[in-house]
Amino acid sequence: MAEMVKSTTSSGPRAAEASPVTRFFRATEIDTRLLGMIGALIIIWIGFHIITGGLFLTPRNLWNLSVQTTDIAVMTTGMVLIIVTRNIDLSVGSVLGLCGMIMGVTQAKILPEYIGFDSPFTWAITLLVGLAAGCLIGAFQGIIIAFLNVPSFIVTLGGLLVWRGATWLVTSGQTVAPMDQTFRIMGGGAEGSIGATWSWIVGICACLFVIASIVGSRRQRRRFGFPRRPIWAEYFLAVLSCVLILGAVWIANSYYWPINIAKKYAETNNIPWPETGLDIPYGIAVPVLIAIVVGIIMTFIATRLRFGRYVFAIGGNPEAAELAGIKTRWVTVRIFALMGILAAIAAAISTARLNAATNSQGTLDELYTIAAAVIGGTSLAGGTGTIAGAMLGALVMQSLQSGMVLAHVDTPLQSVVVGTVLVVAVWLDTVYRARAK
Repeated sequence: MAEMVKSTTSSGPRAAEASPVTRFFRATEIDTRLLGMIGALIIIWIGFHIITGGLFLTPRNLWNLSVQTTDIAVMTTGMVLIIVTRNIDLSVGSVLGLCGMIMGVTQAKILPEYIGFDSPFTWAITLLVGLAAGCLIGAFQGIIIAFLNVPSFIVTLGGLLVWRGATWLVTSGQTVAPMDQTFRIMGGGAEGSIGATWSWIVGICACLFVIASIVGSRRQRRRFGFPRRPIWAEYFLAVLSCVLILGAVWIANSYYWPINIAKKYAETNNIPWPETGLDIPYGIAVPVLIAIVVGIIMTFIATRLRFGRYVFAIGGNPEAAELAGIKTRWVTVRIFALMGILAAIAAAISTARLNAATNSQGTLDELYTIAAAVIGGTSLAGGTGTIAGAMLGALVMQSLQSGMVLAHVDTPLQSVVVGTVLVVAVWLDTVYRARAK
């Protein structure tokens, strides 16, 4: 009973006067802005499900939606840190295209001469080459911004043009295909999914991780004397998280391989084909797992490491951060190098999904990445932003695109909708910040 009293996050007359809803949010510490985004996402999903005649909220479309979101979701985690420091990166789409082309040429034209095509090492070497290229490009832009004092808008706008032109020059405009078989796993599809059994294992492990995180956080708060959530709030958050995780796994396992692919798999593995057909679940797609891992790592970097604290300190007040002894220039270089690495990871996912490296890869991705970060609550004024919110923003953006495609909305009108949503998101952010003051 004593612990229940100590664990309350608010007390006194103020808590008594608050409404039940306000007390609930205070107790659970749920981010109301994030909750608002989830509510908007649910409205979008239900709206498109009605407009498309029941095609949107199906396991097939939701599975495809998750895969299509991954490359933007990966890049937007880095864009959050860049915008938080009051910078911008307009070149990420072109960097994605160049890294994708470099990886395509590496595995399709260069490595076969030395280790053969579809070597067990091809995918690893290709990925390392792409990550190195992305890191060097990002660091190069960061050095110009930090040490030559050229505004990031101008540097990355130039990068948008330079790296897009370089993508064309690598192969003189030719498409490079096919990709290494193991490399293609990163793109999803039948071969790029982990199946039902492993999906449930991953889901259960994720639930255990969430529970362990809640318990660990409570112990840390108790250790340092910080206010703790009520016990009921801890149970509520644990149950809600596990329900959402296992629900997502169930949806992924409800989408089955097409008949032709299932038949080919059965013939290859000498499995008798039943009269009712063979239902083989896709399970969680590998690119989705990659995006989730990237999100967890980037959240850890942003919230637990000294580097992350430096980033938000610079965004809050660059002059004060400089006077405090933070090497703001090198932090800027590292942020842009990290952004280049994330663009290379997104390029690997995109190239693997297409099974080809093309000159048009990443076109307009920089706008969708920035829009996802802003919609996710990252302020263009700097200083505030969350990785989870940005990834949710990427899901909102892709949901709008996917829904409009299913609803047969013309491409020009799709651009109008996306642009309008971005402007409204910035306006809402401005209103929110004004009220917070």
